[in-house]
Amino acid sequence: MGFEPTTPTLARLCSTPELRPRRDTAALAEPLHASVIAYRAGKCNSWPAPTEAHGLTGSKGGDLDLATQPQQATPGDLERRLSELGIAFSVVEHPPVFTVGDARALRGEIAGGHCKNLFLKDKKDQIWLVVCLEEADVDLKRLPAKIGSARLSFGRPDLLWRVLGVEPGSVTPFALINDAGQRVNVVLDAEMLRHEVLNYHPLVNSATMSIAASDLLKFIRACGHEPKVVELG
Repeated sequence: MGFEPTTPTLARLCSTPELRPRRDTAALAEPLHASVIAYRAGKCNSWPAPTEAHGLTGSKGGDLDLATQPQQATPGDLERRLSELGIAFSVVEHPPVFTVGDARALRGEIAGGHCKNLFLKDKKDQIWLVVCLEEADVDLKRLPAKIGSARLSFGRPDLLWRVLGVEPGSVTPFALINDAGQRVNVVLDAEMLRHEVLNYHPLVNSATMSIAASDLLKFIRACGHEPKVVELG
């Protein structure tokens, strides 16, 4: 059963970019699509893994025992997978962000579309990940008719962790790397895909990753998903 979050909870589902680039100054001049960015050795492993999450609750209200959950991909695992696929990306580190307002205040001049991700469950227990521009006005009552789902509500944090291996505030299409069972139905906003470059959290909300829109599609398909592209506006 899903839940209807408050406005701050909705904001924490957003994925937005910040400051503190984690790449050499010379690399900043290179186009995103030119090559895979080289990172400082060992930097990826300094990020906390999603399995270090705290505060999630189980489906019956008790604490979710993270020790019993399968190992989930880390940001470093994600970067290695993107490199294997020949996908270029850049990463910007920042303090953890939880609201769109906080993110906008720190954003700076990062090119591309800035996005939010809605983790949803319908009354037939189908799971949906709807990815769109942060300013998109998504009406959950009208959304089922657009994407072909039953009535929708927001998925619980424990379900989010079990399926995508991330916490609220870090929801991202990159988390599909953890969806080995291919339980998630992926919906992408057509307007979002018209941007050449898109920005999402790389499994944690203390960094933002930029990627070409065409490479986002490549990554999602490599995870075994065929996304549904919909005009959400």
